[in-house]
Amino acid sequence: MFDNKTILITGGTGSFGRKYTETLLRLYKPKKIIIYSRDELKQFEMQQTFDQPCMRYFIGDVRDRERLSRAMYGVDYVIHAAALKQVPAAEYNPIECIRTNVDGAENVVLAAIDNRVKRVIALSTDKAANPVNLYGATKLCSDKLFVAGNNMTGDRPTRFAVVRYGNVVGSRGSVVPFFEQLIARGEKQLPITHKDMTRFWITLQQGVDFVLKNFERMHGGEIFVPKIPSVRIVDLAKAMAPFATHKFVGIRPGEKLHEVMCPADDSYHTFEFDDHYVIAPTIKMFSGHINYAHNALEERGKQAEVGFEYNSEANPHFLTDSEIRDFNLLANS
Repeated sequence: MFDNKTILITGGTGSFGRKYTETLLRLYKPKKIIIYSRDELKQFEMQQTFDQPCMRYFIGDVRDRERLSRAMYGVDYVIHAAALKQVPAAEYNPIECIRTNVDGAENVVLAAIDNRVKRVIALSTDKAANPVNLYGATKLCSDKLFVAGNNMTGDRPTRFAVVRYGNVVGSRGSVVPFFEQLIARGEKQLPITHKDMTRFWITLQQGVDFVLKNFERMHGGEIFVPKIPSVRIVDLAKAMAPFATHKFVGIRPGEKLHEVMCPADDSYHTFEFDDHYVIAPTIKMFSGHINYAHNALEERGKQAEVGFEYNSEANPHFLTDSEIRDFNLLANS
């Protein structure tokens, strides 16, 4: 699907962008991969690893629609990964978060339509479902913009979809590298926000593979949610440092005790497939009737039960100690 195609990744120097680039180069022969981001140092560092002839590096911010539109000229597929993601930072800097996550999402939608991009997938987060923090609220707004973008295309081929998943093991800002730093320093006590806290858990490669597959599955307007395990943060700390004691420091500003990926209020629009869920749009798609229970790969799903909610506390699959260690090894590989 990506052979001889041009792919642009916003926020492409981040953990996801680097892994996505690595995977594209390993599995396909793209015409161009455009890394669009605003940090020149990270771009320079990425170029030391990814210097193939197909690679292009564009300095730019998703807040800058004109620059974004120029970067998307001739692009076939876009992955929108750029965002301000730190929950406490967003609580203290709300306007900055809104300008990047909401205004930036609008700019991606409009630039993609203007340049007749074929397909766009935006990365979302479990925090966008029933949000209690500003970061989650901005990502919910972003999700709505991308879904509604399908009704703005007119006769142009551009289609938009969203991928929503949970905490990425080992990504920058996640708890695993934080615990690893403390353990490496010889700390005998690990700080934990709350003894009952749970999170959805996914490796970076699993996230990349899920996005790749959904470019093939998508009609346009869907929110794709993978079936992934949960982890108790206390169990994570025990698996990583069995010798350490725990200090409960309290939930941070804007943080939830448990996360949700498919809210109960969306159960009327949720379809269950073998390895994922699809949340169909609540709005009418002007391109015609779309059966979201039957995707472009001929996979078939079933309507979720009324009131169904996919949350990290009630998840049927919780990671064991050995599974947690395996996940951490995969994240570092």
